[in-house]
Amino acid sequence: MATATKATKSVYRLFVGNLPWTVSHQQLKGYFKEFGRVINANVVFDKKTGLSRGYGFVTLTSLKTVQAIENEQKHSLEGNYLNIQKT
Repeated sequence: MATATKATKSVYRLFVGNLPWTVSHQQLKGYFKEFGRVINANVVFDKKTGLSRGYGFVTLTSLKTVQAIENEQKHSLEGNYLNIQKT
């Protein structure tokens, strides 16, 4: 039965827009780790140019973490204010 409990565990995914083109997966994950456990952070890159497309996704395990992120008035990374939305 313990495995059934793990299977029903929710994950939360956030869209993060207006990322500076210099931000890496690790930097994105590091920023959101301040709010709680981050499963994955992924910056989307253009396949042809290799440059950031200016957005990414963060996957979290806790609703408390999502709420802490939402409660923060402004999120800024390398001088850009981030656009964060639940997906």
